[in-house]
Amino acid sequence: MASIAFRKKEVTRDLEHCDVPYYVSEFVERELGNDYDSLGKLDSLIEKLSENKKHLEEQVLTVSSEVPKRIQNALKNAEDSKKSLSQLLEEETALSESINSHLLQAQPWMEDLDVLIGQVEEIERHLAYLKWISRIEELSDSIQQYLMTNNVPEAASTLAFMAELDIKLQESSCSHLLAFVRSTVKFWHKILKDKLTSDFEEVLAQLRWPFVGPPQSQALGLAAPASAPEVYNNLEMLFCQLLKLQTSDELLTKPKQLPEKYPLPPSPPIVLPIQIMLNPLQKRFKYHFTGNKQTNVLNKPEWYLTQVLMWIGNHSKFLDDKIQPILDKAGSSVNAGLEFSRALVMLILEKLAADIPCLLYDDTLFCHLVDEVLLFERELYSVHGYLSSFPSCMHILSEESCFQRWLTVEKKFALQKMDSMLSSEAAWISQYKDITDVDEMKVPDCAETFMTLLLVITDRYKNLPTASRKLQFLGLQKELVDDFRIRLTQVMKEETRASLGFRYCAILNAVNYIATVLADWADNVFFLQLQQAELEVRAESDTVSQLQLGQLASMESSVFDDMINLLERLKHDMLMRQVDHVFREVKDAAKLYKKERWLSLPSQAEQAVMSSSACPMLQTLRDRLLQLEQQLCHSLFKIFWQMLAEKVDLYIYQEIIMANHFNEGGAAQLQFDMSRNLFPLFSHYCKRPENYFKHIKEACIILNLNIGSALLLKDVLQSASENEPLKPRQPSATAALNELGVYKLAQRDVEILLNLRASWPNTGK
Repeated sequence: MASIAFRKKEVTRDLEHCDVPYYVSEFVERELGNDYDSLGKLDSLIEKLSENKKHLEEQVLTVSSEVPKRIQNALKNAEDSKKSLSQLLEEETALSESINSHLLQAQPWMEDLDVLIGQVEEIERHLAYLKWISRIEELSDSIQQYLMTNNVPEAASTLAFMAELDIKLQESSCSHLLAFVRSTVKFWHKILKDKLTSDFEEVLAQLRWPFVGPPQSQALGLAAPASAPEVYNNLEMLFCQLLKLQTSDELLTKPKQLPEKYPLPPSPPIVLPIQIMLNPLQKRFKYHFTGNKQTNVLNKPEWYLTQVLMWIGNHSKFLDDKIQPILDKAGSSVNAGLEFSRALVMLILEKLAADIPCLLYDDTLFCHLVDEVLLFERELYSVHGYLSSFPSCMHILSEESCFQRWLTVEKKFALQKMDSMLSSEAAWISQYKDITDVDEMKVPDCAETFMTLLLVITDRYKNLPTASRKLQFLGLQKELVDDFRIRLTQVMKEETRASLGFRYCAILNAVNYIATVLADWADNVFFLQLQQAELEVRAESDTVSQLQLGQLASMESSVFDDMINLLERLKHDMLMRQVDHVFREVKDAAKLYKKERWLSLPSQAEQAVMSSSACPMLQTLRDRLLQLEQQLCHSLFKIFWQMLAEKVDLYIYQEIIMANHFNEGGAAQLQFDMSRNLFPLFSHYCKRPENYFKHIKEACIILNLNIGSALLLKDVLQSASENEPLKPRQPSATAALNELGVYKLAQRDVEILLNLRASWPNTGK
């Protein structure tokens, strides 16, 4: 074995000079190893290796016989493919030569054919051109024939069809054809329009149109003689015929436009028959309100505004009863009354565009104009149903220079109003002070006037056409609120020494009222829409954080949040001053009560008399509560007395109860003073006032426990503090305190209170 191992070691060490390959020696080592008994496996191993060798030789023979056949087949296929490719190339060459030869022969024919095709196409264009001319001439002849036979309706229908053809030809590059069609349409349109207009005006004259007199004369004119049905039939016939000229009229008549700086919404032209009906009113308007007429004065915009409203009102019934059915019958979607109003409003817009530059820098005239325009708009929308999608005076006021001037004037007059309301003698007096039901908020006159001012400003700008303009006015309102808050703060600082005085309380009521109203406005649909608009503007400008955008989008905040927060902070500071003031007075009045000899008071079964030393403190509390209840609104007074109760509760507990020792009589006297005198002072404001004095109430419970209960409680607390295990059926410290009604005081405080009891029986401990 040693020699075998030695030989193995040598083989491993010198592989390059060994006759036996390394992998063979490795195979032998793996199969036989160092065990002589394993040599018996040699026969089976040799047999197995022989079989493997034979199998491998068979595979080699098989492969060597198959591979040449496959290679031979592949070569044969390649040769066949090569022959096919050569044949195809020869065919392709022959075909290409044939095609080239044919193209050379056909080239003269193609050139001749191209010339012929071009000639045919040109002839077709000429033919189409002539057909269009012929078609237009046919229509023109038809119109002429209809007019000669006095068949105006058919003439109007034919002209309408011709106008539609004109519209279809607009994309054509045949300028002469377009000019011919347009001139033909224009020629017949003028003839038909003049004829129909003349007849239509004659019918309107029979109806005494326009109705510019008082309503009585209108009714008299409309009552009409026996020929009224015929007149109305003629009115309907002519109106419908004029409607047919609408398309050609829009083609030929360029509507009058205001300068581009006025952001008017797009609107269709006024229908032709209503245009004709408006002609006499437009002439009257221009006669009276342009030029050097006495009725055309800058300081009287109400004259032309009122005149237009009167015209709209005077004609509304006729338009609804007589004209609207004609439009409906003709299949038109036009509303006669609104169309009439829209045309007259355009006169107003032209007048405003001309007048505003003349009075832009005269505050009085400009402010008066804005006031009158707003009144006009209000009546136009509320009484006459004018649509916000139509051009309106607000579009003129929204022009940049005019709008900025409006903002400036609005702010100037608002500040003047604020000055006057704060300097008024009745500024801090509620105008409803003698009406209990109405005066719940105890709002001083200046605060109510200020909020009315803000409300009026909202009404003035809420019909502006764009959200961006509304947001600018909202910014002005915020500025005014902040300015008013600063003014209130300045007046409040002057009254700080008299923080319980009437004026100080009035300022506090004013702050509370403004904050409350702004919070209510935040839920108004109008301001919610402005909040959404503000969100979109801020999102585009990236001026706020994602958190703020999220709060705005989720409606967690409002457009007035910043103002409300500042007002709430001022309200809290003012209330704290009042609470501190009253609390100082209570502490001063409680000095005698604090020095009461609680340890030596006589023991009584039941104390029936209030401690005389408590009288000043309780009287001070009562007087101040009554005073502030009358001067503060209910919500403010509720906050005040609850804050005061919390301070008094802690003061009596810390400075009187925890600073003294009590015998049985002293504890009973304390409980009587608190439960029968202090707590009832607050019973007018809540059902269970003792819940606002939990320290005092629970301290009185501990101090007035009978001896047995006190000893048991002391034992439980002592065991709990020493972490001793509970005895059977012994409650925990918390459970024991809760059972007695003690929830607020900590265990350590209760132990101190128990130690403040003066008399304990001798238990041997």
